[in-house]
Amino acid sequence: MSRTPVVPERPPCRLYLITPPAIPDLAAFARDLEAALDAGDVAALQIRLKDVDDAAVLAAIAALKPVAQSRGVAVILNDRADLAARSGCDGVHLGQSDGTVSAARTMMGRDAMIGVTCHDSRELAMDAAEAGADYVAFGAFYPTATKTTVHRPDPEILTIWQETVEVPCVAIGGITAANAGELAGAGADFVAVSAAVWSHPDGPAAAVRELCQAIGQSA
Repeated sequence: MSRTPVVPERPPCRLYLITPPAIPDLAAFARDLEAALDAGDVAALQIRLKDVDDAAVLAAIAALKPVAQSRGVAVILNDRADLAARSGCDGVHLGQSDGTVSAARTMMGRDAMIGVTCHDSRELAMDAAEAGADYVAFGAFYPTATKTTVHRPDPEILTIWQETVEVPCVAIGGITAANAGELAGAGADFVAVSAAVWSHPDGPAAAVRELCQAIGQSA
C-alpha cells in the first residue's frame, strides 16, 4: 500500500523588521528598537539605509547590532555584503543588482544568512534558492511609501512556494496589522515591516504587539 509523503510542518510566521531609509538620531532610534524588540517575537532586523556613505552605515550597525543581537534577533544589512562582513552582521539582503549569492557567501562565510529580492517571480526565487540563498523575498504585496515598487505579486505565490520549496519566503511591501494575517495564512514564513512599526501612532511597541497578534504569534 502506498503512503502519502509527510510534508514537514513549517514554523509559525514571524516578524522581520526593516529600519527606515533614514535615521537622523541613532540614539533615539535605538531606544525605539529596544521597545519594539521587547514587545514581541521578532526574527530579524534589516538595516536599510539609502543615500548615506559607508561611515553612516557602519555607525548605524554599531549602534543597532548590540540591541538586536542581545535579544536573539539576527542583523541583516541591505545591499552590501562587504560592509556586512566587515561589521559582523549576521547576514545580507541582496537586490537583483547587488551581486551574487556565491560572492556574498565567499565574503561572509557559510553561516551567514543571505536573502534575495525576487519581486513577483518564482523563476528568480528558484535561481536564488539553487544558488544557496537562505531565504527569498516576494513583494511588494501592497502599496508602500517606503520605496518605489513596480511589482505586485498575488499572495498565491507564497502558497505555491511553500508547497514546493523548503527555502523560507519573506513577504514585503505595505504590510500592516490589517493585512499581515492574510500573508501569513497564504504561506509567508516571515512578514517584513517598516513604516507600520516606526510610524505607528502609538509607538513601535504597540505596532509589534498588533502585528504579532495578526500573524498568530503571542506578543
